Amino acid sequence: MSRISCPSKDRSRISRRWPTSFRRVSGFRCACLLLACAPIVRAAEELPVLWAERVKSVVAVEFFVESETDRRSSLSYGTVIDANGTIILPAAAISPRIGVGQLKYFKVHRAGEVASVPGEYLGQDAYTGWHFVRADKSLRSELTPITAFAVKTGTSSPVPALAEEIWGIGLRNKDEDFTPYILVTRIGLIQSIPQRTAIALREVAAPGLPVFNRDGVFIGLASSSYGQSYLQFSRADRGGQPVILVNVEESSAFPLAHEVLPHLGRIPKNLNGRPLAWLGAYGLEPMDPEAAKFLKIDAQGAVVVSEVLEGSPAEKAHLKDRDIILALDGKPLPRLKPSGVVVNYVEREIARRKPGDVLGITVLRGTERIEVEADLAEEPKLMREAQRKYFDRVGLTMREFVFGDAIARRIKIVESGGVVAHFVKPNSPAAIAGLRVDDWIKEIDGAEIKTFADALAKLTAIEADHERVEAILLISRGSETAVLRVKLK
Repeated sequence: MSRISCPSKDRSRISRRWPTSFRRVSGFRCACLLLACAPIVRAAEELPVLWAERVKSVVAVEFFVESETDRRSSLSYGTVIDANGTIILPAAAISPRIGVGQLKYFKVHRAGEVASVPGEYLGQDAYTGWHFVRADKSLRSELTPITAFAVKTGTSSPVPALAEEIWGIGLRNKDEDFTPYILVTRIGLIQSIPQRTAIALREVAAPGLPVFNRDGVFIGLASSSYGQSYLQFSRADRGGQPVILVNVEESSAFPLAHEVLPHLGRIPKNLNGRPLAWLGAYGLEPMDPEAAKFLKIDAQGAVVVSEVLEGSPAEKAHLKDRDIILALDGKPLPRLKPSGVVVNYVEREIARRKPGDVLGITVLRGTERIEVEADLAEEPKLMREAQRKYFDRVGLTMREFVFGDAIARRIKIVESGGVVAHFVKPNSPAAIAGLRVDDWIKEIDGAEIKTFADALAKLTAIEADHERVEAILLISRGSETAVLRVKLK
């Protein structure tokens, strides 16, 4: 049986870490303090049995990210979802700036074991945000899918009640052999953000790991930790300054099981998670409450389109800048709090569809309601998919200019070209010349760069010419243009 470790959660460690005092801003947490401290009722002999079975559904996943100058180890915790050893990791496990080709040497550890087996990265799903990894066959018989602890098929997943006792799993770090430990607390709040999500009175599981009710039934999957707000003040400064502390190892929030279980089969077909549905309505913003009341649409959710992108399905469907989206496929947008959550709702509704699907959109334009139909297309190439190449002598990784770069620079895609500085090596010739990450390189040695291939040819020749003294770059940064002389000798 796996050993249960119960590390202290004494909050006094916060005051030891900071020289000044803190006062909690969150009234919700303060109001629930007595409830959080109430005794947890659980038969002593029951929980160890439930624990021993359920801890087999969690793993630690270690992998390396290869950068231009080093190889860095990364670690995330994941939940097993099927008998094939498929594991889901939270979205935050891998930065969107990291290309798939930089991810190397995945290893999967059972809870409580430093030994590992190889793992295979399968890609990321755009709708859930999960990264999928598959463990080697040698480990699969020792793992138990989380579905084994869900309710039976045809039965609704249990929704926890306020103040209900719940528990979850955390894992210690590698130097402690990923020892599992238990976290026990109660439900403090349930709300839609936009997924139906429970927030516990204290941390209940590590991000990406499961949460259970008193009977050991799977009721949710912990998300990334929420920051807790404090006021920092000293004897000399009673006004205080806002401080946000984030526990990266544990979380108090988790989407409920009925938001998780239906999507476990969304295993990517390729490393980039394609196909990806795309509408092309950019800069979605929640409707201002006062404006919504004036327009008599305050009883539901509404989203304002800041910009309709060139050549997008939204443009072809004749959506306009400042249109107000009221409904998708005839279903009114829900009224969610905080108001910004409705934007996430719309984005998720698009992400769960496929290129070629027709999306009906009801918009308010002025005082007129208009129905349009958009044929969703394949999303343009993302930054993580862009071609890139590192040139050590110059000290630069150049990246292909993609559609998102044109949006960020507010230019038409037909006007785009050149490449982007994705990485600049410290103290390299490029860095000394003043080049920065995300600079747009438009010319090299006076020659216009129209494509990635153009830049590749120019920089390859520069790298190979050891007699060359300098290279000239014309770059754009914001609204400014500059000529940089990169001294190679």
